[in-house]
Amino acid sequence: MTKKEYFPEISRITFEGPESDNPLSFQYYEEDRVVAGKTMKEHFRFAVAYWHSFCNVNSDPFGIGTRNLPWEKTSDPIENAKFRLDAAFEFITKLGTPYYCFHDRDLSPEGSTVAESEKNLKEIVSLAKQYQKDTGVKLLWGTANLFSHPRYMNGAATNPDFDVVCHAAAQVKAALEATVELDGENYVFWGGREGYMHLFNTMMRKELDHMGTFLRIARDYGRSIGFKGTFLIEPKPMEPTKHQYDFDAATVIGFLREQDLIDDFKLNIEANHVTLASHSFAHDLMVAAEVGLLGSIDANRGDNQNGWDTDYFPTDLYDAIEAMIILLDNGGIAPGGFNFDAKLRRNSTDLEDLFLAHIGGMDTFARGLLIANEILNNSNFNELREGRYKSFQSGDGKKFEDGKMSLPDLRDLAHKKGEPTLKSGKQELLENLINRYIK
Repeated sequence: MTKKEYFPEISRITFEGPESDNPLSFQYYEEDRVVAGKTMKEHFRFAVAYWHSFCNVNSDPFGIGTRNLPWEKTSDPIENAKFRLDAAFEFITKLGTPYYCFHDRDLSPEGSTVAESEKNLKEIVSLAKQYQKDTGVKLLWGTANLFSHPRYMNGAATNPDFDVVCHAAAQVKAALEATVELDGENYVFWGGREGYMHLFNTMMRKELDHMGTFLRIARDYGRSIGFKGTFLIEPKPMEPTKHQYDFDAATVIGFLREQDLIDDFKLNIEANHVTLASHSFAHDLMVAAEVGLLGSIDANRGDNQNGWDTDYFPTDLYDAIEAMIILLDNGGIAPGGFNFDAKLRRNSTDLEDLFLAHIGGMDTFARGLLIANEILNNSNFNELREGRYKSFQSGDGKKFEDGKMSLPDLRDLAHKKGEPTLKSGKQELLENLINRYIK
């Protein structure tokens, strides 16, 4: 399978349980353990993100990279792409995740022309297809990087220059073809620079309509070449633009409805993006899930003392519990999954750190699943929540829900009933309940 071992001192990561002190083992993620009718493997569908794991050298706006990538061995970008593929599948199989995901430019280098870029991608895709066949690892989703190249400084699908829109379309066409060739289960659009830096040089209505048109023709082409999966949009409020059009889950849902894309698109929710929008991770998960549009999850986190897209690996147990309560309540996330759009910290430079980070993220969500399942099945959590809406279950409240009361009807009831009795929301009780189940 592999030509060279890049992680020779690390063997297959296995479950050893919470009593183990081996950092290169799972304490909670037991892939075959059945919880709420599914194995953990089926619940999470964990995916390794190609870009942060195998392309990122831990550079930041204040300094060059600190991380040595032993698979970057030559001056030939195509050869390096092959070495990177070798290292990636060694890592993924040793970690034991069933999926991976990529941007087109992570997988293969951009050429000097559109045709050369397409040729490069096809060459590496053919190798990736063989790796998938040999290992059983699958592609959770593919996407195109429409934000790194200077041509996209003013956006891609929303760029005011039509020539740039054409280049973006060429990239998406090739990335869709690659995703179909690799049996990808989803395709993601992240509008990295689809927004504005200044309102007075921006025709917002025109740009939004252009983005809708772009997504429709991409959808149509994807379907025409046999893509049967879900198209995903990943919300983010700002950075690198001042304001991005896919600000948060509610904004994207409104856009999809307006542009008549609601039947083909769902949302890929990233935890760090949600917190940049001043919401909680659970908020956007619930907004998307309750209208049937939660498609997939970028599992990471930000830093409350650092207000930018830090993309740390997820280790916040409370976030994980809240997320898993929402997912269990809504039947899960397939055909999406949890991909670790997360990077090592700048001062994490050992090869094993990449394993440690993924293990920590997988264990955090596995533990969150176990606790969430206990809460939903063995506590009065649902009773407390549903009980707050008891007045709508019968009588006039039920008539209101059914649309059978007018505004004057409600006014007359208010006059008849007088001032309502205050009823506690029991927020502290629910918060304490979650704490009681953390063992």
